[in-house]
Amino acid sequence: MTRDDLLATCAAMPGAVEDYPFGDGVAVFKVGGRIFALVPLEGSPTTNLKCDPDLALELRARHPSVRPGYHQNKRHWNTVDLDGSVDDDELRWMIDHSYDLVVAKLPRAVRAHIPIP
Repeated sequence: MTRDDLLATCAAMPGAVEDYPFGDGVAVFKVGGRIFALVPLEGSPTTNLKCDPDLALELRARHPSVRPGYHQNKRHWNTVDLDGSVDDDELRWMIDHSYDLVVAKLPRAVRAHIPIP
């Protein structure tokens, strides 16, 4: 998956908002005001995605291109290199998992306003 494909996938998530709170170099995707993906726009293509801690360890063991989240809580975030070593379908699944974790923790009133198809 290319960086552009990743950006499009994150932007297409229901209720997703693209923001730049850290400057123009990092696209931050939020749902309900909470981050589910960070995508640096310069340098080697990577993304930071939220992940269940046990699953995060499993993914890191299975894929050399998945490592503890850069500048994030290492237990709950993974950095994924977009070098083609992670299958596109699995990467989409990781994005969905990150998004779902964040949505599940949102207050019910906030979740009610997310246009889930």
